[in-house]
Amino acid sequence: MRNYFLIFSFIFACFSAQAQFELPKLAYATDAFSDIIDQETMEIHYGKHHQGYTKNLNEAIKEEKAVNLEIEQILNKISRFSTKMRNNAGGYYNHQLFWDILTPHQTKPSQSLITAIKNEFGSLNEMIEEMNTKTASQFGSGWGWLIVTKSGSLKIVTTANQDNPLMDVVPTEDQGIPIIGIDVWEHAYYLKYQNKRGAYLENIWNIINWDSVNERYKIALQTKG
Repeated sequence: MRNYFLIFSFIFACFSAQAQFELPKLAYATDAFSDIIDQETMEIHYGKHHQGYTKNLNEAIKEEKAVNLEIEQILNKISRFSTKMRNNAGGYYNHQLFWDILTPHQTKPSQSLITAIKNEFGSLNEMIEEMNTKTASQFGSGWGWLIVTKSGSLKIVTTANQDNPLMDVVPTEDQGIPIIGIDVWEHAYYLKYQNKRGAYLENIWNIINWDSVNERYKIALQTKG
């Protein structure tokens, strides 16, 4: 029995070593904010859905000989790849960003981000209200995004399915570098909120990791265009 276990472990280790992308580790427990997102949803969303995108992305990379490319490089030229690559590269990146901008700790936007938000939307509350409205209106599965455009301004856009603003298949006016991405696929909220997408969107702002968003905004300004 021990020999079978050793053989299985070796095979698994070989497969893992060949995988270009790995499921990122969460910086918090799956019950860290169960009053906003319940533990069961977190475990299914992370351990099943995101794991599935990761596995299928690695398969697509091997099939289409896209090794040694960063995820952003794949997304920037996604029109050159298959639907399988598009769906799973998007799913991998989108969820990686989503987990990173959530936290059970109290954080706040940087002064530079607040200034940019005020210049574009009037206030933080007005930005949140506009983003919630647009994201809630996304028909079917998709995402709501706060992006930095090529000109360095902030903009709110939505995408369907697992598309995102880094992809060259997204309309040019909606392309940019995401600094906030909110998942509105039903698997992200349905166990707790059922069809109340708006309530989920209102509550999720209580667990936004502004430290992560601030850093993403800073990097986006340096790499825009």
